[in-house]
Amino acid sequence: MKKVTVIGSGSWGTALAVMLAENGHEVFIWSRRQDAVDELLKERTNKKYLPGVVIPDSIQATTDRKEAVDGADIVILAVPSRAVAQTVRDFAPYLKTWQILVNVAKGLEPETLFLLSDVIKREAPQCEVCVLSGPSHAEEVARKVPTACLIACENEAVAKLVQEEFANPRFRLYTNTDLIGVEIGAALKNVMALAAGMSDGLGFGDNTKAALMTRGMAEMKRLGMAMGGKAETFAGLSGIGDLIVTCTGIHSRNRRAGILLGQGKSLQETLDEVKMVVEGVNTVQAACQLAEKYHVSMPITQSIYAVLFAGKNVEDAVLELMTRDNKAE
Repeated sequence: MKKVTVIGSGSWGTALAVMLAENGHEVFIWSRRQDAVDELLKERTNKKYLPGVVIPDSIQATTDRKEAVDGADIVILAVPSRAVAQTVRDFAPYLKTWQILVNVAKGLEPETLFLLSDVIKREAPQCEVCVLSGPSHAEEVARKVPTACLIACENEAVAKLVQEEFANPRFRLYTNTDLIGVEIGAALKNVMALAAGMSDGLGFGDNTKAALMTRGMAEMKRLGMAMGGKAETFAGLSGIGDLIVTCTGIHSRNRRAGILLGQGKSLQETLDEVKMVVEGVNTVQAACQLAEKYHVSMPITQSIYAVLFAGKNVEDAVLELMTRDNKAE
């Protein structure tokens, strides 16, 4: 049995805490909100982010950073991508060299265009850093729906250690050492899910969504490889697997946001209605900058940016994509 601390009390952090407690680990959840801690401890629920799921009595919760990570073998970072840097900075004084940090956020740092693993290494260089990725809705993991994900780390031995501690008959984990490919796939699939949702919101069909997903994957792969990632990573769970679940799933926030945008809602109206972080919105600007930096063609990504931030009409964006110059696949 190991002590595992989950930083963040959102849906994914809570789902992982529940799963790891059932694996037999000593689990702590840290939240910045005292009311969230009180609900977890007294009511054994997280009604806002994971309604209907019972929190095991063995799980502890706290707002105290030192108490949360003291003695933890594995620390899971389950906060939105935009909060990763500051969160790790706040916890860094309490983190030890032997502790493993597992990031589950999917995105990029907009100011530097860094992968989140690089952000974490910058703020807590004393720790090993892993990334948990793949097709995994928190709502389903918490309810023990069979799920397969991957754990990526440059140190394969560390990845295998986390694999052993996290895996169970309902949660299968594969290891991977290609952090670049894994993180680019994880970040950009949210952008493509916005596009897939817009297609649904406009009333288009399966043909359109299949085309968007396929050509979107081509963009993700081109950028990832230009940055040093491996082609085969994009054919795996953090590439095509995560793309499928995020573009088609009923639990996908990014797809839901895209549907609202396709129905004519403004970006602010969309975010107000979804009420949770829509990572694709935060990622698309950085993705466009990376495309320019690495001289990679990413027309779908650039069209999404134009809709979100340049006032382009969604139907006009679709027309422009469909009438680009003919080319070979």
